[in-house]
Amino acid sequence: MSSPVIDARGVDVTLGGHPILRGVDLRVHPGEVVALLGANGSGKSTLVRALLGIVPVSAGDVRLFGAPLGSRGAHDRVGYVPQRLPAGAGVPASALEVVLAGLLHGRRLRLPRGAHARALAALDEVGLADRARRPVHELSGGQQQRVLIARALVRDPDLLVLDEPTSGIDLPTQQTFVDTVERLRTGGATVVVILHELGAFAPLIGRAVVLRHGRVVHDGAPPRPRDEHAGAHHDHLHAHPDPEPPGTGPSLSVEVTP
Repeated sequence: MSSPVIDARGVDVTLGGHPILRGVDLRVHPGEVVALLGANGSGKSTLVRALLGIVPVSAGDVRLFGAPLGSRGAHDRVGYVPQRLPAGAGVPASALEVVLAGLLHGRRLRLPRGAHARALAALDEVGLADRARRPVHELSGGQQQRVLIARALVRDPDLLVLDEPTSGIDLPTQQTFVDTVERLRTGGATVVVILHELGAFAPLIGRAVVLRHGRVVHDGAPPRPRDEHAGAHHDHLHAHPDPEPPGTGPSLSVEVTP
């Protein structure tokens, strides 16, 4: 098998004196689409930020594309989509300006040649080319999420990391995200996505990693919701291990609460 895109071993994260992650191991190989699942507070977002070097690791080791965290070449190959657009500071930015900012990172302080064409193409990929000059604060929540996707796509990433991209977003926008991820996967990219439920992403997810209280409790095939929680009004996933019935192997259920 190819060398891992993400190779995290024994990762601990402590923030504000509180342990958030405890001994997390995670390897993600090229071309995988991996979902991170778990209840609120389980450590999903902290894990992603630790993998990308946004929050410090207090113990363990993380490598991206075989290089230690902080390596410029590895960072340049990653596209990250946070849960929401950061609060603006100063003059409101247009959608195009936000996407162009995705090309300014590390020691690169000037836009590369052809940057505007690349940014417009990325906005077109998410259906927002006609709103390129609109201030982002005038866009809907779903459209702002599309701008963040475009900001990641403009880098042509080999690894795309999405933090709850479908939270509070309408179904058509969710499908736009799924279609974009499918195109990236077909092109050979690796994708890690934090989700509360698989939802529209279910056909793409080949592997799920479930966190509980900062530890990995499942790493394998995506767990299925219990029948009694599979109604249309249940949309929040809480993964937990079930007691092991006599004569069977370990199982994992997903509790879905309103």
